[in-house]
Amino acid sequence: MTTNDENILIQSIKDGDAKAYAQLVNRYKAMVYTLALRMLKNREEAEEVAQDTFIKVFRSLHKFKGDSKFSTWVYRVAYNTCLDTIKKNKKYINDVAIDEFTFNKLDVIDNALENIIKEEKSALIKACINKLPEDSSALLTLFYFEELSLDEISTIINIEANTVKVKLFRARKKLAVILEQYLQPQNSMNYGTR
Repeated sequence: MTTNDENILIQSIKDGDAKAYAQLVNRYKAMVYTLALRMLKNREEAEEVAQDTFIKVFRSLHKFKGDSKFSTWVYRVAYNTCLDTIKKNKKYINDVAIDEFTFNKLDVIDNALENIIKEEKSALIKACINKLPEDSSALLTLFYFEELSLDEISTIINIEANTVKVKLFRARKKLAVILEQYLQPQNSMNYGTR
């Protein structure tokens, strides 16, 4: 599944080419940092995890078999490094309570989510995602912002694709609750002017 370009880069790194390693870091540093920031919600920790990820990638490059995309493998290393950091720091983040939420409302939020991401309002989505627990924010980031498939996400976080689908559904419900809280004051202001 790896491209010929990736195979050449990987082999160059294995042969000790420092420039090839720098090229690998430049190619994937933004996606690794973004995932780490979404999961850890702390810039300094995200930077440390990104550095640790590339050290781990370098040290275990011989373990990469090429049966998935190289970017998926790098994501998985980053994801696991984030989990290790979370466990080490023993962070406990309050979960968003989910009450009954109709499928109709969820579909409306999903459609709104797609439109918002495509427009400048993605900052609001990112702020709301940052309020979610690490696993939910990571899933939404991988699915919506990095546009990975369920199978790719499944490989990264090491769970079945159907489980990813369920977790993604729950994460969207949590996001919908937070989005509704953000949008509620605007709606009540609009009703008050009529």
